[in-house]
Amino acid sequence: MSDIKALNEAVIKGDIQTAVSLTQNAVDAGKKAQEILDQGLIAAMDKVGEKFASGEMFVPQMLRSAKAMQECMKLIKPQFQEGDLTSKGKVVIGTVKGDLHDIGKNLVAMMMEGAGFTITDLGVDVSADTFVQKAQEIEPDILAMSALLSTTMPGMRETIETLQKAGIKDKVMVMIGGAPVTANFASEIKADAYAPDAGSAVIEAKKVLGIT
Repeated sequence: MSDIKALNEAVIKGDIQTAVSLTQNAVDAGKKAQEILDQGLIAAMDKVGEKFASGEMFVPQMLRSAKAMQECMKLIKPQFQEGDLTSKGKVVIGTVKGDLHDIGKNLVAMMMEGAGFTITDLGVDVSADTFVQKAQEIEPDILAMSALLSTTMPGMRETIETLQKAGIKDKVMVMIGGAPVTANFASEIKADAYAPDAGSAVIEAKKVLGIT
C-alpha cells in the first residue's frame, strides 16, 4: 500500500501517530505537498464527512480524524509558498453574541479546513459588528455563524442586517447552523445556506460556492 493510501486510512481511523509518521515519510520521500494534502488528507476528510452524514461515524471519532488531519497539516504547511496552497475558499466562522458554545463550531471549522477551505475562527460570543468588520477586512467567500441557544439566534438575523447596512451582504454567502437553528429560520432571515451538522456544512459550502 502506498504511503498516501495508508495516510488516507490512518486519518479516517483517527490514528494520529501513524498519520503523522506517514506524512513525514511522504515528505521525506519527496512527495509533493499538494498531493499529500489532496489525496491523503482532504480525500480522507471527505470520506469522514460521508461516514458522519450516514451515521457510520460519531462526533468523537470525527474529532480524532480532524485532529489527525491538523497535525499532518502542520508538517506540510511549511512546504507551501505563500499563495501556493490552493484554497477552496475563505471562511469566517464564529458563535453568535451571548453564546459560549464552541464544540459544534470547532467541528465545522475543522471539517472545512479538512476540505481545503481557509478558516478564520472568531471564537464565541461574536457580535454582529465584529462579524461584519472581519468580513470587510478578509472578504471571505462564506460567513458561518453558529448558535446553540434559541435565545441567541436573533444575533444571526442582526448580523445579516448589519451586512446589508454595510452594503456587503451580496458579496458573501452566509451559512448558519446549531441545534435550535432550522432551514425555515435560515430562509426567514435570508441566510444563503443552512447546515444541521459539520458534515453537511462542508457539502453546503461547496454547493453555495459551486465547487464539486
